[in-house]
Amino acid sequence: MSFTTYSMKGRHLGSIRDLDPEEFMRVLHTARDLKNRSLTGERPPILQGRTLAMVFEKPSLRTVVSFEVAMNHLGGHALYLGPDQISLGKRETVEDIAEVLSGFVDGIMARVFAHAHIQELIKYSKVPVINGLCDYEHPCQILGDFLTIWERKGCLKGRKLVYVGDGNNVANSLAFACARLGMHMVCAGPEGYELKPRVLETCAQDALDFCSGGSVIQLHDPAAAIKDADIVYTDVWASMGQEAEAAHRKKIFAPYTVSRALIDKAKPDVMVLHCLPAHYGDEIEAGLQRDPRSAIYPQAENRLNAQKAVLAMLLR
Repeated sequence: MSFTTYSMKGRHLGSIRDLDPEEFMRVLHTARDLKNRSLTGERPPILQGRTLAMVFEKPSLRTVVSFEVAMNHLGGHALYLGPDQISLGKRETVEDIAEVLSGFVDGIMARVFAHAHIQELIKYSKVPVINGLCDYEHPCQILGDFLTIWERKGCLKGRKLVYVGDGNNVANSLAFACARLGMHMVCAGPEGYELKPRVLETCAQDALDFCSGGSVIQLHDPAAAIKDADIVYTDVWASMGQEAEAAHRKKIFAPYTVSRALIDKAKPDVMVLHCLPAHYGDEIEAGLQRDPRSAIYPQAENRLNAQKAVLAMLLR
């Protein structure tokens, strides 16, 4: 059961931008290797004796299960710490939590509301911190997404990804990845809900710095955006913590449902992605998850494989 991989031991994954393009692809190669091994029943116990603390400020299905199973597959142990057990910045300061936890465990994965909490954990932790989601980014989701795209489409460079919906944390991480990997992302959403100017500026600079040829632009017309798309991606219109805005957002985003009629305007072999959970009938047409062009369920499964790679590279 020998297993070798590129090591990033001791580093943090707070943002997709913590990975340069070469490292990003190394994560995908490691994920594919571990996935193929698992399919044949081989699960190298490379994290035997390691413990991952999983800090949750908000509920989760995919994040908690995929990280716990990933640690189990790699021979390690995951410890769930929910809002009743740990409250970042409330019962204790984030600094104290980071210092104490990192004295007990080999890594910390945190799914939080505020990006500032991820930054603070990284600042004070003595062990790797993995951003399991915050209000600014969702890097682990995007690694699973790009593993799925790479498996289905092959070469990533030059592909066109159209994101339809709110310029949220998922959109931010998608944009950062596309800019670095030489893909072309078009975000289509209503006025007032676009990608922030600083995100677009950062993407332009990253594409320049890495000479990737990638681009990220914002449009408002989904039909215009989706022309020649290789990948169409959507997400909920109101994220966790925005429940009070849900009814208002539903009216504004009504023209932005990803429907069969809309994806018919893309390339014939377009693939449809959604990070889940989905509100069928809102951001995505009911039943589209079962369309032959959908890769939504393989995308969800690849969260496990991408996160196994991240854990193997950071904690081993």
